[in-house]
Amino acid sequence: MTYVQAIVIALFQGVTELFPVSSLGHSVLLPAWIGGNWQTLVTQSSEGSSESSFYLAYIVALHVATALALLWFFRADWVRIIRGLFRSSLRMVKARKWSINDADERLAWMLVIATIPVGLTGLALEHTFRTIFAKPLAAAIFLFINGLILLGGEVLRRGVKARGAGVGVTDHSLDPYSEQAAIESDANIAQLSFKDALYVGILQIASLFAGVSRSGVTIVGGLWRGLNHEDAARFGFLLATPIIFAAGLLKLPSLAGPAGAHIHGQVIVGFLVCGATAYLSVRFLVRYFETRTLTPFAIYCLVVGAASALRFGIG
Repeated sequence: MTYVQAIVIALFQGVTELFPVSSLGHSVLLPAWIGGNWQTLVTQSSEGSSESSFYLAYIVALHVATALALLWFFRADWVRIIRGLFRSSLRMVKARKWSINDADERLAWMLVIATIPVGLTGLALEHTFRTIFAKPLAAAIFLFINGLILLGGEVLRRGVKARGAGVGVTDHSLDPYSEQAAIESDANIAQLSFKDALYVGILQIASLFAGVSRSGVTIVGGLWRGLNHEDAARFGFLLATPIIFAAGLLKLPSLAGPAGAHIHGQVIVGFLVCGATAYLSVRFLVRYFETRTLTPFAIYCLVVGAASALRFGIG
């Protein structure tokens, strides 16, 4: 892997992991479109083991960079959420019964519940998803499907608004980067039921297919359960953080083995580039979803997915 490849892939990863357009799909399609020695990155990854694939090891490092960027951006939220989880857990241990007193505690348990389905599925079937579906034609088809999912989310949201079943009211006079705006948004999210959180968590399983966006399906899930775009996006970003971080840490030791040999410099450069890009991406998206929708991303996925399906289906 050259430094040029490392930087380009890191830039795309930092954007596409948080934009609802599938980072895994782009990590397959981008090298395939360029061809040559770029194409071998994908071939080697999908045919080899996770312990020997240097491309997969590199992508894992980028995932950790993205997770750290999310943790830093939402650091105030995570401090409240973790404190809430500890408060609630201690009371449960002492009283030996379920105990939730505030929105932070409720949101903490919602994130725990929503993380379980995709975590277990990923551990059990990661190799299968990577070797069977992480190929250009499959990624193109699933990227097109991702576009349909995003459009479907907008239809669901309009139906929710028509029924007047939305969750919470967002004060758009607040600075979206302020702590008060974050507290208000988290409180809106916490109005969902635990069953709603589980439904959104189950939807994350679809993101194991290269081409289906994790942030996309979680935002759609939030819209489906009554959140507005801004709160659905925040819930999706919070929910993605432990999953991305855990998956990265689980595979990170592979960089110390044969897979990481001769690419340590590229990993460091890519890590920094991806982390900075992911941070700028989440800052943009938090403001974007105050007033805008998933439709532009849906159109992008439909166009690129269809073009890629034609290219690799015929090729």
